[in-house]
Amino acid sequence: MNLGRNKGTTLRRVLLSGGAALLLTAAAACGGGDEASDEPTLTGAPIKVGLFNPDKGAVAVPAVKSGMDAGVSYVAKEMKGVGGRPIVVEACSTDGTPESTIGCANKFVQEGVVAAFDGFNLSSSAGIAILEAAKIPLIGQIPFDQTTGSAASGRVYLGPPQASFLIGALQGFKAEGKKSATLTLVDTPASHKTIDTQLKPLAGALGIKANGLYYSPTNPNFSALAATIASTKPDVAGLIASPNASTCTQLIKNLRSVGYKGDIFVAACMGFIKSDPANAPGATLYSSVWLPGTEKYAPKEAVANLKAATEYISKTSGPADFYAYAQFATVVDFAKALSTGSSSGELTGESVLTTLKGLKDFPTFLGTKISCGKEKSPNCTTQMLLFSVQEDLSLKPVTGDWITPAPEIMATIPGAS
Repeated sequence: MNLGRNKGTTLRRVLLSGGAALLLTAAAACGGGDEASDEPTLTGAPIKVGLFNPDKGAVAVPAVKSGMDAGVSYVAKEMKGVGGRPIVVEACSTDGTPESTIGCANKFVQEGVVAAFDGFNLSSSAGIAILEAAKIPLIGQIPFDQTTGSAASGRVYLGPPQASFLIGALQGFKAEGKKSATLTLVDTPASHKTIDTQLKPLAGALGIKANGLYYSPTNPNFSALAATIASTKPDVAGLIASPNASTCTQLIKNLRSVGYKGDIFVAACMGFIKSDPANAPGATLYSSVWLPGTEKYAPKEAVANLKAATEYISKTSGPADFYAYAQFATVVDFAKALSTGSSSGELTGESVLTTLKGLKDFPTFLGTKISCGKEKSPNCTTQMLLFSVQEDLSLKPVTGDWITPAPEIMATIPGAS
């Protein structure tokens, strides 16, 4: 795709001025404790890691902790640990504020962890200086904090950057012949930046007319919002980011009730498929990993791994949503990388970071092959998946496979390529 020099220059200016997260998460004050593996045959020295855990707050994401616990259990029982060593998790809650992140980062230093898992933390950048000073790498799937995602030092993300999801989704819509989209976000200053500096210029560059709307974070009126969205008569309508299953379920129901017949975009939301199956077909969602419902279309290895992940996640108390599977996959890939690297002797934060940054064409548990260690990006891939919910409620990749966001656009965004 050739956007032209003038459009590329314009995009560079507007994207550099933006800074909003495309995905939402939250949690609250520092807390938690060690969780050793229950596998009695693992007699090696424990590998202690930290987790910035979004388990409280207005839009808490309990599935992160569930995915972490399930992944640790899988590593212990199915992989026999990392060279016979169990992973032990020091979980610490955050609430999306810098203060809570700083508190957790200091706790991880005190506990002597060899890595800290991001846990989709909106304020992860607040802890980077503390972690780097202690030579503790920050590990994750997607950097929700755009500042964290804009540089590569001391951190590794095994999935794509935030920008991949919006750019990739727009490319997927374009591939399906969609010409217009009206998307919404909770009404915050960051959301206005996302729509004004990212959605509109990116959509315009791809030849899609885009409108942005907002809903109240405290008293959303989804009936009125749906009517307003439908009045613009878009080919695609929905959410840029979905903080919880209730939000996307209510919006879908109201869009259908006002007679909207087009495609509905629900970000990474999955819960509506079971809670509102009648209205689910035709909805579109994105992901960094293969998810339940994709078994008809996913590679054989991914199908087997999905079955295993589902088995372990089902034993936890949290929802089996995108966050659970993404966090599960991150833990398993972390363990696989250390197992194939130099895991003998004492593991340190430095050796963990070196091993992860050295991954090349690494086959991930539920994702694509990745190569890490980029000079300017902490992300090991830019590829993402865009799914369309079918009549049988299966999730079919919109383009048949992984989407690679346009490199010329990604290159304009700090840390995205």
